[in-house]
Amino acid sequence: MRKPSLRLLALLSTLALTACVTPGGGSITTGNAATASTGAAGGASSVNANPSLERCDAPLGTLAVDDGRDKEWYGSFGAATKITTIEPLIRLAVQQSNCFVITSIGSGRTESKLSAITDKQRNSGEFRAGSKQQKGQRVAADYYLEPSIIIDNDAVGGMAAGVGGLFGSVGAAIGGAMQSKASVVTLSMFDIRSGVQISISEGNATATNFGAAMGALGGAGGAGLGGFSRSPEGKATVAAFMDAYNNMVVSLRNYKAQEVKGGLGRGGQLKVGK
Repeated sequence: MRKPSLRLLALLSTLALTACVTPGGGSITTGNAATASTGAAGGASSVNANPSLERCDAPLGTLAVDDGRDKEWYGSFGAATKITTIEPLIRLAVQQSNCFVITSIGSGRTESKLSAITDKQRNSGEFRAGSKQQKGQRVAADYYLEPSIIIDNDAVGGMAAGVGGLFGSVGAAIGGAMQSKASVVTLSMFDIRSGVQISISEGNATATNFGAAMGALGGAGGAGLGGFSRSPEGKATVAAFMDAYNNMVVSLRNYKAQEVKGGLGRGGQLKVGK
C-alpha cells in the first residue's frame, strides 16, 4: 500500500498545483495564479493582468461597485470558501480593462472611511491652509455594478473512475472524494440617474474539490495538501465573476440603447383594457 499511496500523493500534488479551475466559457484561466484576477492597475495602465481579460480603448463612464456585504449569499460564500471579499478583485479587473473609472461609491466600508477623513480634513482646523478639501470635489458614479452568486460550488460530478483505474481500490476511494464543483454568478449594471438596467451577464467556472481526498490520504499526505481543500472552490467563484465581466464588456462594445415609443416610463406599449 505504501507505493500506491506515494504515487497517489504525487498525482494529487500535481493536480492541485496546476489547472484546478476551469471557466465555463473557456475565457479565464488561473493555473498557478492565486485567482483569475491578477497584477495591478494604475490609472489607465495595468501590470501583469490576466491575458484573457477583455479591454476597452477608452472608459465608458464612472462606476460604483457593490461590495456584496448585505447580500444573502455573502455569509455562506465566505464560510464555504474562506474568501473574505470579492469586490477588490472585481475592481482590479474593471480598472485593468480600462472600460470604466472606479469610484469609492458602492463599498460601504471604503465610503465610510473616506467620508470620515474628508470631514476631519475639512472641519477640524488642524490642517494647513490651501489643502483644498472642500465641497464639490467628489466624482459622481454614472453606473452601479451589482455582483450576485447564483450557484455556490454545487457538486456536478466525481473523478473516481479515472483515479481508481490507475491506482486500484485506494485510488477509487480517493477519486470518489474528489468532486468537481460549479459556481454560477451574474453581474448587473444599472444607470444610476434613471435606474434603468444597462447590462446583465452570467459567468461560470468549475473547480476540483480536494478536501475529502486529502483526508483519505491521512497522515502527512493530508496535512501536506490540506491548504488546497477549500481554495479551488473560491478561485472558481472569482473566475466565474471574471468570466461574467468579460461577457459584459463584449456586449457593451456593441451597446445600443433600448428605445420605447413615447419615452421611457410613459406607460409603455402593453396597454390594458378600461
